[in-house]
Amino acid sequence: MNIDELRSNISSIDQRLLELVAERQQLVGEIGRSKQATGRATRDFEREKDVLDMARQKAEAISIDPNTAEEIMRTLIRSSLTSQERDRVVAEGKGNGRRVLVIGGAGKMGAWFVDFFASQGFATSVADPGIESGPGRFSDWQEAGIDYDVIVVATPLAASGQILAELAERKPEGLIFDIGSLKTPLRNGLERLKDAGCRVASLHPMFGPETDLLSGRHLIFVDAGSEEATAAAKELFSATMVDELDMDLDDHDRLIAYVLGLSHALNIAFFSALADSGEAAPKLAQISSTTFDAQLLVSALVAQDNPYLYFEIQSLNKFGLGSLDALCESANKIRQLVADGDEAGFAELMNKGREYLATRR
Repeated sequence: MNIDELRSNISSIDQRLLELVAERQQLVGEIGRSKQATGRATRDFEREKDVLDMARQKAEAISIDPNTAEEIMRTLIRSSLTSQERDRVVAEGKGNGRRVLVIGGAGKMGAWFVDFFASQGFATSVADPGIESGPGRFSDWQEAGIDYDVIVVATPLAASGQILAELAERKPEGLIFDIGSLKTPLRNGLERLKDAGCRVASLHPMFGPETDLLSGRHLIFVDAGSEEATAAAKELFSATMVDELDMDLDDHDRLIAYVLGLSHALNIAFFSALADSGEAAPKLAQISSTTFDAQLLVSALVAQDNPYLYFEIQSLNKFGLGSLDALCESANKIRQLVADGDEAGFAELMNKGREYLATRR
């Protein structure tokens, strides 16, 4: 066969593969509906392991790279879980026509919550200065009123603190929660809502707006003084597979100083050092390594994100300078060990890090 005939055969095989995937997805849908009817959990880790083990064994038997086979099956499993989770959220929707207002709903995470609530059957309104007013849409959140079952504050941190404080003066009867990545700048507003007798909770989604599957993702519920409100907020996510974490305000911001503040600063320092080095990016790309490419990939994502949000995360956290000091001290320690030719000290530093990282598992 010539190359055109070979390509035609490949195209036919590709179409058959897609048809098989579609057939698999239909079966997945039936399994999902059966799980809902019997109250079984959406995710079955034992079954996933069996599927992946089978894929690797079959791949070896027919001379296919087992890693490739496992990657394909992981993609299919993820697609199946996404479909089942979405169907369960819709089927178990908590909305029933209840009303929700998302302040900042035109932003990336705000829009995620708009879609999430809409999928559950909530009558969803959006307030955001970036939109024109119309039915269910308000350019000024104060014009939207407060007669809602749920009010979500999804604005930048400084604005969120002010909005929470102003809501406390108006005393909405529904559930109120923010989704701020820091709680230090929101503490005053949260406390004022609690003191006003409002049902206030505070959430921090540890995932981005591109997230379509909550399994394996974390959602932090920060204690804002109302156990009933926190329980009501958790109920909104009960149909998902998100991992729920409970924290108090100080623990949250102290840990976030490392989880977000340190990791952001490290990547900013990395691409800033490269940008200031005088070395041309194309030349570095020619001799890049696995580690360099991996770090560059993460740093590129950070560089493309909102610099003003990242500055807020660094500057508005009362624990923020501690993690930055730790980063500077570590960099200086590495420099000193290299300058002194201290091989033993360098090895000790790496061994200490290896032992620490092993405890995370």
